Formats: sequence, C-alpha cells, structure tokens
Amino acid sequence: MPNQTSLFTFLKRSSIFILLFSVLLLSGCQADHTPISNETAGFFNHFVVFPFSMLIKFAASLFSGSYGVAIIIVTFLVRLLLMPFMMKQYKNQQVMKKKMAIIQPEMKKIQEKYKTKKKDPESQRLMQQETLKLYQTHGYNPLAVGCLPILIQTPILFGFYFAIQRTPEIAAHSFLWFDLGSPDPIMPLIAAAVYFLQAKVSQIDMPAEQQKQMAMFAYVMPIMMGAASFGAAAFLPLYWTIGGIFVVLQTLLARQLYREKGTAVPKALEN
Repeated sequence: MPNQTSLFTFLKRSSIFILLFSVLLLSGCQADHTPISNETAGFFNHFVVFPFSMLIKFAASLFSGSYGVAIIIVTFLVRLLLMPFMMKQYKNQQVMKKKMAIIQPEMKKIQEKYKTKKKDPESQRLMQQETLKLYQTHGYNPLAVGCLPILIQTPILFGFYFAIQRTPEIAAHSFLWFDLGSPDPIMPLIAAAVYFLQAKVSQIDMPAEQQKQMAMFAYVMPIMMGAASFGAAAFLPLYWTIGGIFVVLQTLLARQLYREKGTAVPKALEN
C-alpha cells in the first residue's frame, strides 16, 4: 500500500507533467496566426478563444489601448476564477496530512506486524487489506487531493494563449521595454525566475523526504519555461510571469488560511 508521501509525490508529479506538456505543446503552436473572429469555425475557437480575444480587447480599451496591461488584467481574472479550485485542493492536502498524522501510529504497527513477511504474497495482501480498512475507518484518501484544478486550467491556458496569438492588435503594440509581438531576451529569464520561486514556495510545507524527491522539478519547470520563451513572442513569457506571480501569492495565502490557522479535522478522528 503506497504511503502518503509517495501518493502526494505522484499527484504533484502528474500535475507538473501536465504543465510541462502544455508548455511544450504551446511553444510549438506558432503556425496559425489567423485572426480570430465570431465566424471562425470550431467549438473551441468560438466558445473559448474568441471570448478571450474580445475580453483582451475590452481590457485594453479601458487602459488607453495597452495590450500589455490587458494581458496582465485578464490573466489575473482567469486565475481568480480558478482560485476556488486551487484553494480547495490545498485545503484537501492539509486535511489529508492531519488525518495521516492521526493514523500514522496504527500504520506503523501494521507495517511492523508484516515487516518480516515482505516476500509472502498472502501476508502482503493482508497488510494491504488492514491498511485500506484503516484508511476507510478514518476517511483518509490521498487521491481526494486530485488533479482536477490542473485539468480545468489546461484548456483555459490553451484558449487564452491562442486568443493572444490570434489577436493581431497585440503584436502591433509594445509594453514597458519590449514589443509584445517580438522575442525579448529578458522576459524569458524573468519567467524562469518566477517559476523557480513558485516551485520553492510550493515545497515549503513538504516533508524533507518529499522535498528531496521533488527537488529536480524545482529546476526542470523554470528551465522549460525559459527555453520555451526564447524565440517566442514576448507576450508568452509575460503571460507566464504574471500567472506564476499569482500562484506564488495564492500559495502564500493558502498557507496562512489553512496551515497556520489550521484546517478542521472531523471530531471522529480525534478519538
């Protein structure tokens, strides 16, 4: 029976792989620059990409035609819409950790009971049954943490990316020191730094063993982000940078709400 650390690690790695796949796929999707409109064919184009494009244009009109500010504003709006899902995921993680702390002594007894019978299939089956029964008794389910927020985020990330790519007004504007429609040598470095910070912040509450298992990913994601951004239009690392900053702030807020104040555990588990 997998332990808590391995299950949480699996879920986190699955989420990271989904994001990495999205980064690689999006960075390679440079071919279609056809302007999006309400007449563009396709369900995804009509109901996801086009509304995002219109929202970006509307936001730009509110800020003197600044499409850089529009990307920032819409990115924050999208993240705010996703925030309840992400906060629920973080809360579930804390609940599962508290439940695991309660049942850990009983789990150790079960493991101790069968530690000399690791090569006996029947003993291993009985150990798994006892562990599963213990989980069910205390309502412990690490898989309840889930990858749903990432799965919800992925089509939105695709839609927003394609909306930016297929809104021609964006490429014709500049923001701060760079042209939104041209590659910039500095923005990829900023995006990579932000995602490195995000990875480190997400690992603050991890047990030491889990931090070691996830250490490589603290470097993989920033490197992939930076590599995908070089040669791409500057709006892409700008979007990723703002999204990464939001996630850092969201993670810190979640820690304040659920870690320091504590997440309530059902009274039945306190016995």
